[in-house]
Amino acid sequence: MTATNRIALSSDHAAIQLRQAIAGHIAAQGWIPVDIGPTTPKSTHYAAARLVASGDCRFGIILCGTGQGIMMAANKVKGIRCGVCADTFSARMIRQHNDANMLSIGVRVVGEGLALDIVDAFLTARFEGGRHAMRVEMIEAREG
Repeated sequence: MTATNRIALSSDHAAIQLRQAIAGHIAAQGWIPVDIGPTTPKSTHYAAARLVASGDCRFGIILCGTGQGIMMAANKVKGIRCGVCADTFSARMIRQHNDANMLSIGVRVVGEGLALDIVDAFLTARFEGGRHAMRVEMIEAREG
């Protein structure tokens, strides 16, 4: 098992059901979901971001009510580039132009069908490099 096919999944209590649906969806595509929960209102804080930053998982998908709070927390972990997306175009662009390694989705913003499409757009997009590589280098330089 390599990190290249592992995806860390985490959410708050509001998004447990959608997180589990995403886990099944990506497993059907050959990814290995590393679902760290929660299954109760207990918070998992930075755990998914740490799995991605350490290289244990290739990507992370995190969920909360709006996607905003959990995205902000993930971006506090060095090496994480996470964007919140409510559409497939943004999901592709954060991968293609920012080499994002985590995706955040708001369960109170999008339904399950759209969320799965957003996940697919994120996972199938590839970083374009080139002129975008300088932006990623600038982001990494500011991490401290």
